Amino acid sequence: MSLHPVLIDGQWRTSSSTSGFQAMNPQTRQWLPDQFPISDWDEIESAVSAAYKAFDIVRNWPGARFAEFLEAYALEIEQRIDTIVATANSETALPVEPRLKGGEMVRTLNQIRQGAAAARDGSWKQPVIDTATGIRSMLGPIGPVVVFGPNNFPLAFNSIAGGDFVAAIAAGNPVIAKGHSSHPHTTMLFAQAAHVAATATNLPPGFIQLIYRTSHSDGARLVSHPHVGATGYTGSRKAGLALKEASDRVGKPIYVELSSINPVFFLPGALEERASALVDEFVGSCLMGVGQFCTNPGLVVLPRGEATESFISAVGEKFAAAPVGTLLGDGVATGLKQAITKLQEAGAVLVTGDSAADPNRCCAPNTLLRTTGADFLNRPDAFQEEAFGNCSMIVVADDVREMRLIAESLEGNLTGSIYSATSGADDASYDLIAPALRQRVGRLLNDKMPTGVAVSPAMNHGGPFPATGHPGFTAVGIPASLRRFAMLQCYDNVREHRLPAELQNTNPTGTLWRTISGQPTQSDVPA
Repeated sequence: MSLHPVLIDGQWRTSSSTSGFQAMNPQTRQWLPDQFPISDWDEIESAVSAAYKAFDIVRNWPGARFAEFLEAYALEIEQRIDTIVATANSETALPVEPRLKGGEMVRTLNQIRQGAAAARDGSWKQPVIDTATGIRSMLGPIGPVVVFGPNNFPLAFNSIAGGDFVAAIAAGNPVIAKGHSSHPHTTMLFAQAAHVAATATNLPPGFIQLIYRTSHSDGARLVSHPHVGATGYTGSRKAGLALKEASDRVGKPIYVELSSINPVFFLPGALEERASALVDEFVGSCLMGVGQFCTNPGLVVLPRGEATESFISAVGEKFAAAPVGTLLGDGVATGLKQAITKLQEAGAVLVTGDSAADPNRCCAPNTLLRTTGADFLNRPDAFQEEAFGNCSMIVVADDVREMRLIAESLEGNLTGSIYSATSGADDASYDLIAPALRQRVGRLLNDKMPTGVAVSPAMNHGGPFPATGHPGFTAVGIPASLRRFAMLQCYDNVREHRLPAELQNTNPTGTLWRTISGQPTQSDVPA
């Protein structure tokens, strides 16, 4: 068995492991020929040691050095776009267009360049200078960062090209990327481009590294290693919580994105005003990408009445008539089927989704479930099982007040949406539900489906547990996402020449925003 090499300490080296794995083509259920290693602990330890040495070299480098790498990396990716996209298509079944090439790849390059701009500017470090006390502080790099990428975004959330990777690098940290087993070849292609860019921009060996897979126990050891500064993880709740437990036990920061059903509330006036348009909007959002988005609308809450029954009937018909897409892999298909079974065992009724799945590919029928508001409130935990894929559940509440109780019973989510009448007829109902929903979601939307996450400085792709492990941080949005991989560094009465450039009296770039004696400014410290 010939295994692809791992990238450790600046070299593509033959893995010390003899255990390997292959990715599956979800469109054919056939194993792809390339084989990748499952790294043993000695190999992982080598990567951590190399990253720690690299951090000692770069810890005081200016942000421009990391910006140069990210800019060079984006150019290297652009030379490989067609190969990367074709490989990702074979490993995930996500379509080349409009998803991978025209959508996700564009976003990937955009966020890499946004990260470079933030690193070069440096204002994300939030330098604070108190001239009265002689105390100065700013955010600085935290140390080697481990990044676990998910299966559903092989480009924009890839462990060695996605948002967590970019944020960690722009903040000045070495990265150990742990590839996802569903798309290892795609990750390897990104790593090859990153290695070329790192060499061209004179980054030290060990600054960018890649391993493909570990055992669960070694993964826990990795995130809790004394030389690891922090971890970024996107994936299943079960695996994420195991890593979080290991990190928490030793006080290591870990930023996890775990689970979200993204509730959508339709108020009575909105249904009366534009029910047909809402049907199309919901069906399009729910089935887009076969529902394999962390912001997929998995729970819909409506008030009892004829308009709601018409809505459910129309959605069910469109679900049944829509083509059944290919899921990312066997694991996703199995997990979806198990989640649907659990929801039915809790009392949910199948509206549509009882047709047989195509045995020749990874898929499941488009599925719509329903339950009552009373049943939901009796078993809120059971009815909030995440069915990741082309599935959603409708909750029919008795009235708007019961909709409010449902909002109060929700777990933390990435998003929550409320649709209301444009005439203002639903304003009182909105004011009843919105405060409860606001505390349970990271991003509150009005009259808009949650699918899609803009790379905007104002974006919050986070939320209360279990959407993420910490409600104060975002995985998307620069510069805020950088601050996860930083530590607050304070200097008290330290001589000026020993201070980081950002905290010295002279503004190092002339454009860096600093707070001096309580005032935001780009000026030098007054003499």
